[in-house]
Amino acid sequence: MDIGLLSVSMGVYSTRRIAQEAEKRGHYIELVDHTKCSVKLGATTPKIYLNEEDITNEFDAIIPRIGNKVTRHGAAVVREFELNGVFTTVKSLSIIKARNKVKTLQIMTRCGVPVPETLFSINPNNIESQIALLGGTPVIIKLQEGTQGLGVILAETKKSAKSIIDTFYKMDTSILIQKFIKESNGEDIRIFIVGNKIVASMKRTSEAGEFRSNVHRGATVQAIEPTAYECKIALRAVKQLDLGVAGVDLIRSKNGPLLIEVNASPGLEGIESATGVNVAKKIIEYVEKNAFKRRK
Repeated sequence: MDIGLLSVSMGVYSTRRIAQEAEKRGHYIELVDHTKCSVKLGATTPKIYLNEEDITNEFDAIIPRIGNKVTRHGAAVVREFELNGVFTTVKSLSIIKARNKVKTLQIMTRCGVPVPETLFSINPNNIESQIALLGGTPVIIKLQEGTQGLGVILAETKKSAKSIIDTFYKMDTSILIQKFIKESNGEDIRIFIVGNKIVASMKRTSEAGEFRSNVHRGATVQAIEPTAYECKIALRAVKQLDLGVAGVDLIRSKNGPLLIEVNASPGLEGIESATGVNVAKKIIEYVEKNAFKRRK
């Protein structure tokens, strides 16, 4: 099988691991830097180019690893592959939904998945009232399309919260404000799902003095067995976003687990090192099952 791996570099751990497992199982896999892809529409049949090379019909399947800064372009490239009948582990619309935190939380709330109390607004004239609606400070302020803990700020006082929120509003930057769940103690749970099945789970614990529990922020990781309810939440979230591969992040509050994010391009390094599970192999097996089905 010929697989296109949409990523910017083989130097990225997750990209490299997926390529290794594909090659071990006898597949041809090619790095496709989606930032260097162009889609041509109009005069001829739609074409996808990698630089000057036509790759429209090169692959049986693609595995998108779309970076946050190029979400819309990357999703458009994925969409063109979809329209050409190529199987993708993550659909273009699902990438866009999952990347936008507000959109994700809106979908989750409507389907009964518990999330932290969250507020989004663009009104700079009643910031104090907005903070009060969440029970006062401290609050978490997040960019709507941040990743790996970037663009996530803990505002511990009303003065600092007002200053940060006001600055973002005046910069016309889309943010959301969330109630700070103190009892989570800088810990969260990552549940990794491939093909509607939970394949691995870990707990991430932040460094001392750091509230963000991302591996890229220095968090430590350990394997964990999520509760039945946590598993139910994760699977429901992924089903609602129609994701073939996803990482679901939960925190534990005094009122039960709360979903904080669904990642459509979850990293493999932390989850594989913590659990010993060959997640990259699971992804390739998922591609085999579905891409071969498409070709019959």
